[in-house]
Amino acid sequence: MKVQLRYFASLRELIGIGAESVDTQGSTLGELRAELVARGGAYAEALAPGKSVRAALNQTMSDESAVLTEGAEVGFFPPVTGG
Repeated sequence: MKVQLRYFASLRELIGIGAESVDTQGSTLGELRAELVARGGAYAEALAPGKSVRAALNQTMSDESAVLTEGAEVGFFPPVTGG
């Protein structure tokens, strides 16, 4: 299925793009993230298991068990702190 990805803040800088459209075999956010990590390089560095990365599915904060749907928008970003 095709989904729209958006990368924010330091993830965008590390990966080198702010958005892309991908075809995924994954059915959940966690499976999608694993596919991206398997690409290697900057994706693996930015999204590696154990890294603090938050995800939103269709602009709603979600955990890795959230189910993807055709055309979904997924945002990945580092935790945000305020001060």
